Amino acid sequence: MSSSTVGAGSPITPGEPRPERVDNRSALRRWLTDGLTDRTGRHPGPGAAKPVKTHSWWRVMCLTGVDYFSTLGYQPAIAALAAGLLSPFATIVLLLLTLLGALPVYRRVARESFRGEGSIAMLERLLPWWGGKLVVLVLLGFAATDFMITITLSAADATAHAIENPFAPSWFEGNQVAITLVLIAALAVVFLRGFKEAINIAVVLVAVFLALNAVVVIVSFVHVFENTVVIDNWWQALTAQHGSPFLMVGIVLLAFPKLALGLSGFETGVAVMPQITGSPTDRPDKPLARIRGARRLLTTAALIMSAFLITSSIVTTLLIPQEDFQPGGPANGRALAYLAHQFLGEGFGTIYDISTIAILWFAGASAMAGLLNLVPRYLPRYGMAPHWAGLVRPLVLVFTVIAVIITVWFDANVDAQAGAYATGVLVLITSASVAVTLSALHKKQRAATIGFTVVSLVFFYTTVANIFERPDGVRIAALFIVGIIAVSIVSRVQRSFQLRATSVTLDPTALDFVLTDAEEFDSIRIIANEPDDGSAREYKQKVAEERRDSGIPQRSPVIFLEVYPSDSSDFEEDLIVRGEAVHGFRVLKVTSGNIPNTIATVLLEIRDLTGVVPNIYFEWTEGSPISNMFKYLITGTGEVAPVTREVLRRAERDRRHRPEVHVS
Repeated sequence: MSSSTVGAGSPITPGEPRPERVDNRSALRRWLTDGLTDRTGRHPGPGAAKPVKTHSWWRVMCLTGVDYFSTLGYQPAIAALAAGLLSPFATIVLLLLTLLGALPVYRRVARESFRGEGSIAMLERLLPWWGGKLVVLVLLGFAATDFMITITLSAADATAHAIENPFAPSWFEGNQVAITLVLIAALAVVFLRGFKEAINIAVVLVAVFLALNAVVVIVSFVHVFENTVVIDNWWQALTAQHGSPFLMVGIVLLAFPKLALGLSGFETGVAVMPQITGSPTDRPDKPLARIRGARRLLTTAALIMSAFLITSSIVTTLLIPQEDFQPGGPANGRALAYLAHQFLGEGFGTIYDISTIAILWFAGASAMAGLLNLVPRYLPRYGMAPHWAGLVRPLVLVFTVIAVIITVWFDANVDAQAGAYATGVLVLITSASVAVTLSALHKKQRAATIGFTVVSLVFFYTTVANIFERPDGVRIAALFIVGIIAVSIVSRVQRSFQLRATSVTLDPTALDFVLTDAEEFDSIRIIANEPDDGSAREYKQKVAEERRDSGIPQRSPVIFLEVYPSDSSDFEEDLIVRGEAVHGFRVLKVTSGNIPNTIATVLLEIRDLTGVVPNIYFEWTEGSPISNMFKYLITGTGEVAPVTREVLRRAERDRRHRPEVHVS
């Protein structure tokens, strides 16, 4: 017999108080890690848990609207720069894609992913195991691109509005980067202090901003109707420039992907669903009232934005000379502001600028909130991020540093960042289209499958066209993806020896097994068994070998513990331990993707429930230790006994309270 006993234990009293640990952290570290009270469990992020207070769908729409509607600050100018005199036609194509493509897609996402996880969670469920995790990591890279560029682009455009205002101080000119960085820093301060009452602020900003835009658009149309010659001039210039209608159609189809900024806001719309007030009759597995509210939110926002996009595109194309849209021109990145100053005076124009600056800055807040919800939902749960990735303040600092780097890299230029922004938006919408297509296919809904397939193909073309036209977005997303994957691998390895269960539940039979041994024999002896054929001979042989090799007394009862493998790519999970009598032997059965960690967790749970430190008995695993370690990291199996012991050692520093591990 070759036996190795690791650790020493002694009976303890259930609920026995442990010595309190002295907090030696500095004040700064305590401030940064405020809320990190549990070393295990889920880190859903600030918006994933049920909100303390929910709101009407239209109020929540304003929270998403600070991102979605704020694009009016720069979208008309970008459309004019991308499509020129054909801007209204390209905008019409964009509206059709919005109302007939993105809107139906996200209405279905709201129905099937109502906890705020969005389309990424749908793909995660449809693509299990490591392949699904890799897809999620890639999409997180594009989502990070979308939200980060929202912060930097919105701040940059807010700066442009401030600089172009006639009452702006002279020193604003030439300091775009510095002013943009100040806005980003102010945004970080808001989140570091605590982001409260966001919806109330958003309602005011959106109401004022939309009202001012409506005034500008209406007054601009009045000028068009009073000077219809601008329509004739536009049409003559258009036909002279392009000639053939077929050529115009081709140019529009090539140009409209550049207008994809007008599609932002849909993913955010489903992410904030937990904020929507439901009904007392809503079931947790199907909150119909909340789903209806989210679908109204998406539909109303899409209709409002569509109306503003087409009307603003028409008046800016007719009333602003094309050369003014070029980089450095007075209408570049601020077409409606240009019209506000021109037709309504400097006073109203300044009010419009202030409103635009405020909502663009707050759009960065919406994006920051999206990041703070998105990252903790996935990476810590996958074991692919440190524990502090579930905390607001460290993440805010990380995202702020990234925003500073992006701003400096792009020199706070709105046009230069538009491609990256559009890429992030389009990839997320394309992935959502694919997700709902697969969902419809899985549910054998033929008409829906065909319709969503067509939408997916259109968005796929739009995404590819945008990537080829402006590859900056892919480059930035690639940096995010590489960074996320690198951090994920390192974190997964570093956290591989942690307890991973978010909860452990022993059913009545399993609880009876361990309580009986604890009360009658003052000991609990557990044999780890890899399920084979499940025959009586298997269990009898296993017991005989362990009694012989490990010295288990003949009269001491034993309990088998069997872990049935599941998705090894999961990191945190809820464990349910079932007790069964198999051929006269008592067996604890649990399903998990990580065998050693699960065994350690179950042992500690048994100790805490019974007050007796259990003993666990293993056989040595055959094979190379190195290959077994890689096998453990990938499949959750490998060298079970040593890893179980290491998990226990890290989880319980007191040897007296640590379950004993025997290996023979």
